[in-house]
Amino acid sequence: MATVKFLFDVGSPTAYLAWKRLPKIAERTGATIQYVPILLGGIFKSTGNAPPGTIAAKGRWMNDDMAVWAKLDGTSLQMNPKFPINTTAMMRGCVAAQHRDEFQAYTDAVFEGMWRDPRDMGDLAVLAGVIAGAGLDAGAYAAAIEDQAVKDELRANTEGAVAAGVFGAPSFFVGDRLFFGQDRTHFVEMALKGEI
Repeated sequence: MATVKFLFDVGSPTAYLAWKRLPKIAERTGATIQYVPILLGGIFKSTGNAPPGTIAAKGRWMNDDMAVWAKLDGTSLQMNPKFPINTTAMMRGCVAAQHRDEFQAYTDAVFEGMWRDPRDMGDLAVLAGVIAGAGLDAGAYAAAIEDQAVKDELRANTEGAVAAGVFGAPSFFVGDRLFFGQDRTHFVEMALKGEI
């Protein structure tokens, strides 16, 4: 069975679009998805890359482009007025959620808090409210995001991504082949089917 490795940070609206689309691709191809939480800020720092919105014209174009993709997919997407938001706590939570077998519920809630309901997810009280609203133990996550093993795993994920050639998010690997950007998920699907 084919596997796609999905490297993401919830601070990326394009990762949110890919998050919503990827399960349908897995259904169509029979593939499994390996989710890898990373810190996009760490990727940018290590690779010298920068967020697309730092170039005003590119940011305006990208906002329009994402709106079209969201409409095409039937995904509710609103730009977060607090963007950019430090995602360190949220991404540590993603790592913790994998160990707690709550990954889907946690990550759905956090992505939607960022990009469907645009909330100030960098505020730990807001984050705790979103976690609790998903029926999860916000106190357990508050403790987990301070756990050194969780911090180390997220750092290792990020460093491993850079070593593998990742320069942004969302990124995907099918085997050793890297695909970058939510607008390349059709290439991911073709690779999973062995067509490219």
